Amino acid sequence: MAGSERSKSWAGMGTGWTITSMILGGMLAWGGIGYGVDWLAGTPSIFTAIGFVLGGGGSIYLVYLRYGREGGGGDGA
Repeated sequence: MAGSERSKSWAGMGTGWTITSMILGGMLAWGGIGYGVDWLAGTPSIFTAIGFVLGGGGSIYLVYLRYGREGGGGDGA
């Protein structure tokens, strides 16, 4: 039974790293796009900040769609 518990804990760690990667990847990708827009437009990091916020929010929403609705939604079932 100890092997079963160990594999469950490693599966949970994999899920945690996947969620972390999705959030960081979204922020870096959209922040990079914002940096490119700032560079082309000559603005002082306005679009970079907007890109980071949009990337973080969008990736959190994607994490919710993938993992958040798995638990049944809190309806007691």
